[in-house]
Amino acid sequence: MVPPLARTSAEAHLFMDLHPCECGAAGFARGSSVVALDDGDLASRYAGACAGCGREREFLFRLPAQVTAPAADGRFGFSGDRDGPSELLDPGEWLWVADAYAGQAPADPAGVPADQRPRARAVLQRAAAALDEALKFVPAEADEVPAAAVTSERGRAAVAGQPGRLRRSRLVALRDAYTELADRFG
Repeated sequence: MVPPLARTSAEAHLFMDLHPCECGAAGFARGSSVVALDDGDLASRYAGACAGCGREREFLFRLPAQVTAPAADGRFGFSGDRDGPSELLDPGEWLWVADAYAGQAPADPAGVPADQRPRARAVLQRAAAALDEALKFVPAEADEVPAAAVTSERGRAAVAGQPGRLRRSRLVALRDAYTELADRFG
C-alpha cells in the first residue's frame, strides 16, 4: 500500500496529533527518519512509544517531490496552486482544526499582555491556514466543497447542522477575519 502524502512536516504532525493510540493518548516521542519505498519514492517514518500505554506507534508518509523548509506563517501545505488538497485530512477536519486553533485566541487584542500576543497571533495564523486547506477542496468551477469530500467522523461532525459551512465565500470570509485579527495581535 502506498502511504499518503504529507506535504509538510506540520501536516504530518497534525495528522498524528489527531489520531491517538488505541489507549486514547495522542502524544508519543516521535523519532523520525527518511526511508525509501519499494517504488523508489521517499517517505518520512515517525515512530515511538505511546506516552499513555507504551505501545509502539508508527506513521509513514510519502514525501513531496520537492521538499521545502517549513513556512513561518503556519501553513500546512504549500501556498497558491503548488499543491492540491490534503491526502491526510478532509475539508471538515480542516474546519475542525481551524475552530480548535481559533478557540485558543482572545476575540479582541485589547488588554492582552504583550507576552501573550505572539501566541494569539500564531494560533490565528494556524486557523487561517487550516481554512486555506479546506478551500483547496473546492473545485475551480464550484461554489463549495462537495459533500462527498467529507469522509471522516470528525469532519462530518464539524459541518453537521451548519448548512453552507463549506461554501467558498464563507471559508474565505472566515479565513480573512482570522488573518485580520492575527495582524491586530502583531
